[in-house]
Amino acid sequence: MTRSRSILFVEWPLAATILIAIAFTVVYLFNNNYLPFTFFYEPDDLFADWFNTAYWAYDEGSYDTWTTLYPPLSFAFLRALTNGVCYPPRGVGADASFGLAARECDWLSFVWIWGFFFVNIVLTYLLLRKIDRSTALPRTICVALGWPMLNGLERGNLILPAFTAFILGFTPLLRSAKLKWLFAGLAVNFKVYLIGAVLAPLLTRRWRWSECAILSVILVYIFSYGLMGRGTPLELMANLRNWANLPGGTPLDLWSATTYEPLYKLLDSEVYPISAIIGSRNVDILSVLIPMLLGSTQAIILLAAAAIWLRPEVVPTYRAITLAVMLALISSEAGGYTSGLFMLLVMMEPWRGTGRKVAIILCYILALPIDIAIDQVTPVVRDTYFRHSTTIITAYVKLGPFIRPFLIQLVAVSLAFVTLRDVWTDIRQQGWANRRRFRRDVPLLPWVTHPDAPASGNIAKA
Repeated sequence: MTRSRSILFVEWPLAATILIAIAFTVVYLFNNNYLPFTFFYEPDDLFADWFNTAYWAYDEGSYDTWTTLYPPLSFAFLRALTNGVCYPPRGVGADASFGLAARECDWLSFVWIWGFFFVNIVLTYLLLRKIDRSTALPRTICVALGWPMLNGLERGNLILPAFTAFILGFTPLLRSAKLKWLFAGLAVNFKVYLIGAVLAPLLTRRWRWSECAILSVILVYIFSYGLMGRGTPLELMANLRNWANLPGGTPLDLWSATTYEPLYKLLDSEVYPISAIIGSRNVDILSVLIPMLLGSTQAIILLAAAAIWLRPEVVPTYRAITLAVMLALISSEAGGYTSGLFMLLVMMEPWRGTGRKVAIILCYILALPIDIAIDQVTPVVRDTYFRHSTTIITAYVKLGPFIRPFLIQLVAVSLAFVTLRDVWTDIRQQGWANRRRFRRDVPLLPWVTHPDAPASGNIAKA
């Protein structure tokens, strides 16, 4: 199939399916007053991540009481964009312990939430059009309107401004290196797991870029810490240990999972005896299979990283960043909205070769905001945020949480194998020693050394 035919008969039908699913979601919302259960299971908790975090931006107990993992930038950012009078101290007013009451008061926050969402659509389209005009529109639908970004919108999660900073900091959309360093620093301080994206360009010998980006991360952290006066590295590490040691939860933790970590914790959970449902033998099999699958995927990504270091001139920097981001996201559960980050980078790949095509098609599938029901949960009475109604909700156990982590790992493996193949092909053609030489960044730090190189173009630049 030619490239133009593949766009017409593969990518556009997949993008159209996403739009149809979005239309179904909107109709479902208006008919039932709550979103279908591809989204969060509590219908009265829309935009919770924004307003709850904003509440703790005004409360000194964000790290010792709420035990958050957010660096200080998140709180400084929300404190600057929200109306403080809508977030009374604990014990003052109804629902003051969280951000529920603020949603009826802080109308400006809705402007920011929707504003970042639409800005991200525009930035995604501008980026993908810059790379390939013919695929820009369907791929924008996949990335900016797919389930991960809709999930981030529904939660009001800070992935929205983080995604803006990620596009501007780690893609070719901006030309100014200084601005890209600034936005890279902001992105990492919004979402710490993006630190791998700052380090990944080192694999392609972009010393100066990574060093300046790391310096930006540190300066943004110091500045935001100075504004808030809390959120030391020791506090963050202590809260991280507390979260890591939490026992297994309930099947509700699987709702928007992108890894098998919630399922794995559930296997050994005393709260929810899953062995009584699927049998102890199946629990034992999953207890071995899940870590084996994760370990194999991690090993393949690390092998691809070693290959990039060996032949950086044949691998684009955005691929190195993709693998670094995916390694972080498959290693620890961070939420369904995080998939939009690596999907953006995958959509920068050309429609060429089996591995790239598999990764692109899987991203379209992951972007579908619909799911397949496999079991029904007992109906419950719930209040809804939309139209402030009370209704009987029939929830369903969906297929997505069980296959989504596997599809994400398959995306990572596909791109890792593409990288290994490209490097191996170059070695066969050039030999182990006769490698093509390319321009390397000059490092800022005096203890970082590198061999001299001519000022030829570096095709590995993002």
